[in-house]
Amino acid sequence: MNINCIIVDDEPIARDILKTYIEQIPYLTLIAGCEDAFEAMQILNRNEIDLIILDINMPRLTGFEMLRSLKKHPAVIITSAYPEYALEGFELSVTDYLLKPFSFPRFVQATEKAVNRNNDSAAAYKITAYDEDFLMVKSDKKLTKIFLEEIEYVEAYGNYIFIYRNTGDRIMSKQTLTQFEEQLPVHKFIRIHKSYLLSLKAVKYLEGNEVALNSIKLPVGKVYRENLMRSLK
Repeated sequence: MNINCIIVDDEPIARDILKTYIEQIPYLTLIAGCEDAFEAMQILNRNEIDLIILDINMPRLTGFEMLRSLKKHPAVIITSAYPEYALEGFELSVTDYLLKPFSFPRFVQATEKAVNRNNDSAAAYKITAYDEDFLMVKSDKKLTKIFLEEIEYVEAYGNYIFIYRNTGDRIMSKQTLTQFEEQLPVHKFIRIHKSYLLSLKAVKYLEGNEVALNSIKLPVGKVYRENLMRSLK
């Protein structure tokens, strides 16, 4: 499947980096690199665009103001140096939110989500890069590769999360549980509590309002229990 995309960013260096990334992804076709939101809206009116790669802070009209002005918008990947706008981005149903500077593998993950949105198969979303299933998670000023099969459960701690792996360690990352959940395939992972989500593969048994994993029991919230039971059948 081919995805027609545009870049909307007032920084020439940022546009050049994104163009280089896009050229390496065979299913992406760059239609235009726009310096501001007004130029982008003209391109959207004249072309069939499947994906907008959008900066937030731009002169005259911000990225969010542009999205709100559109009656309907295609998939959107936000690229920003400001993490504090992430929640607002997801409230506008953006496909992904990338913090500058971001790596090529992380960009690939975001575009894969856009592909699945356009294929109407977001529920079966699978992160694919270099023929492996993994996430690149920002932790301690570096990007750490985490294979999905290693994740047992994830715990929320304010604006941070702890990712517990079957390797016996945990990784801390500055993001919300909801933001992390957006990156996971829903047929493999499930939310069980406002503070926890887990791998269905790691579940040993469900007893009352607790679910047992290999070495720990986690609480199951009342609003999540029925969905968990359905997923375990």
